[in-house]
Amino acid sequence: QMIVSVGSDKTVKLWAKDGRLLQTFQGHSDRIHSISFSPNGQMIASASADTTVKLWTKDGRLLQTIGRHWGGASSVSFSPDGNTLVSARGNGTVRLWGLDGTLLQTIQAHNNWVSSVNFSPDGNRIASGSGDGTVKLWGVYGTLLHTFQGHLGGVTSISFSPNSETIASASADNNIKLWSLDGTLLHTFQGHRDRVYSVSFSPNGQIIASASADNTIRLWNLDGILLQTFPEHGVRSICFSPDGKTIVSAGDDNTIKIWKLLSVEELLIEGCHWLRDYLKTNPNVSESDRTLCDDICRLTFSLFLRASGTLPNTKN
Repeated sequence: QMIVSVGSDKTVKLWAKDGRLLQTFQGHSDRIHSISFSPNGQMIASASADTTVKLWTKDGRLLQTIGRHWGGASSVSFSPDGNTLVSARGNGTVRLWGLDGTLLQTIQAHNNWVSSVNFSPDGNRIASGSGDGTVKLWGVYGTLLHTFQGHLGGVTSISFSPNSETIASASADNNIKLWSLDGTLLHTFQGHRDRVYSVSFSPNGQIIASASADNTIRLWNLDGILLQTFPEHGVRSICFSPDGKTIVSAGDDNTIKIWKLLSVEELLIEGCHWLRDYLKTNPNVSESDRTLCDDICRLTFSLFLRASGTLPNTKN
């Protein structure tokens, strides 16, 4: 129901889905690199080049200023239980914090800046991606489990699959890679013409969204096949809504955009709205093709009945 954004204007902004600005959080003294909602949606953590991580209530009240991240705080994420924060620093370290600001663990993770750090959805692991071109998988107590090597440029973004079994990574080498947790490279997704800034799994784990400096958003299946390309706006960050029906993107043009994802049925219906008159009236259409959209009309009626609760929600 809400969207949170950060930027070089040093503010955190909270928005309603219809574009209304709900809150502006002020307190950072330099650009903000990363943002994270708590799992219960009641708190927001922000990581800034001013070296701090700040913890806020969703009404904009500052709860805690956490640590000094020399080199700047580059990424922050809540644990799935909402009790721990993991943050990354420009000097290659990853730190775990209690919500009261207590330092729980320091991991010397990389020899270069850490661009992205995340807990796995099951809470058992932490992944970090770095400008050194590697992704590393850690136990929650700082034990290195695996190093994933294969990118030819710095890693800019990482995302766990919802079942915690795979990791997607985006890179300045223009590619996305999909890895199993033992470090095996499953697929390389090629198609972007410039660095990929952000990558995100859909909530059902079946689609990967990527956003690139080539001004496109792309949707892929897990085999690396391109499903859809959206012309965009110099996008820097992308994520799915929790219901998987929309994507939100943030761009270099200082805008946030919301994209509706259509189901196959909805795409067919929308296409037939465009084609129906053409099929019925164009003299060059064969008689057998004039009824192509008749079944779609029945599908539309069926979907309407199902949405109204008068038709069982079955595959048939």
